[in-house]
Amino acid sequence: MDVCGAYMRPLGGWFAIAKIVQLMSELDVDEAATRSALLRMRRKGLLEPERRRGARGLRLTDHALDALADTERRIYGPRRPTYLGDGWVLVSFSVPENERAKRHVLRSQLSWLGFGNLSNGLWMAPRRMTDELRTTVARLGFERYVLVFEAQYAGFQELAALVGDAWDLAELAGLYAEFVDWCAPIAEHWERDPGGDAARAFVDYTLALYHWRKFPYLDPGLPRDLLPPDWAGHRAAELFFGLRERLEPLALDHVRRTCAAP
Repeated sequence: MDVCGAYMRPLGGWFAIAKIVQLMSELDVDEAATRSALLRMRRKGLLEPERRRGARGLRLTDHALDALADTERRIYGPRRPTYLGDGWVLVSFSVPENERAKRHVLRSQLSWLGFGNLSNGLWMAPRRMTDELRTTVARLGFERYVLVFEAQYAGFQELAALVGDAWDLAELAGLYAEFVDWCAPIAEHWERDPGGDAARAFVDYTLALYHWRKFPYLDPGLPRDLLPPDWAGHRAAELFFGLRERLEPLALDHVRRTCAAP
């Protein structure tokens, strides 16, 4: 899906299967694993077979295009921290026992939106997430289960400690630090060789995207006041978006030439 979103979608929405296998081999994914993944994506309604110019290929479905557009907005969206004074959005939900499967759906969607879990059935996020929350709940048709409040915190626990528990900031900081350790040498290489090989740019950028893409779903952009002063998330974002600016055009050009895409 990373390859489909970063390359197939902007380059016409169709690739020959043989070319997809070739690209994935450059990422050290063997042909059997690639074909198995493509089959799963077809079964999920994300890809459809289509022959062009005598070549067997796959086309992104409308469902996949919509999903990838949403994912792109999240992954590449602004990473600005929110202001503490803007307040919070609180979500409380109650689902009947005979519909308990919907609880899992709600929890998964709230996590996907970057909400932190305060307690059973009570979640919070920076206030700017309100509109996206409303849209998600309406899309699911779960309005009857959910209560939404906009609020300011009034006590009694220290807010920084509460936020640290709701989001497990220690674990998140560790993940950011791992990304920085992995990404910094790559960024240094491209600083030294800005006009480097397009095939290497494809590999480096695709792997950077793969490692980065989870963070916008784990971190809603919490206020700086509540984060440790050495928060690794700031450096991680700087590295990723710097690599994107430098490598994405080279990577796209490599895939365009490999796949003879428009």
